[in-house]
Amino acid sequence: MAKEERPWGWFESVLKGDNYLVKRLLIRAGQRFSLQTHEYRDETWVVTSGDGLITIDDQVYNASPGLTVFIPAGAVHRAEAGKDDLEVVEVQRGSILSEDDIQRLSDDYGRT
Repeated sequence: MAKEERPWGWFESVLKGDNYLVKRLLIRAGQRFSLQTHEYRDETWVVTSGDGLITIDDQVYNASPGLTVFIPAGAVHRAEAGKDDLEVVEVQRGSILSEDDIQRLSDDYGRT
């Protein structure tokens, strides 16, 4: 599947099934995506390379290869890359698995 470019990097969908979607995301060094929440899906993230920070509600995690986090529906979350690109494999589970289920609370690129 094709990569979808974003101001912070890119993502690509790699596998889709009934009520799940697997994506690969790359957040470029020094960039972050919007502080956001989802109403209809949970996400599990596995950091595969790079460094940075992952925020889920009031918890901040140092992102490094092997870190796995669960993001329940409704949780406010964000990923940001440090000095290196941050690559994450994301597994979405829920009834709506599209970009339409993103509620941006804050965004460095004016997309709120």
